[in-house]
Amino acid sequence: MVAAIYANLILNGAKTFSEVPKMLQKQVKEVLTELGCEELAK
Repeated sequence: MVAAIYANLILNGAKTFSEVPKMLQKQVKEVLTELGCEELAK
């Protein structure tokens, strides 16, 4: 799942949420929320 890859990149500091393509942001936010890191989805 591409959203999980982006979430992992965000968690590792390689990307920020604003760098995630708009069409994937909702899915990435859901993954980050499931991992307890919703604050990174801003």
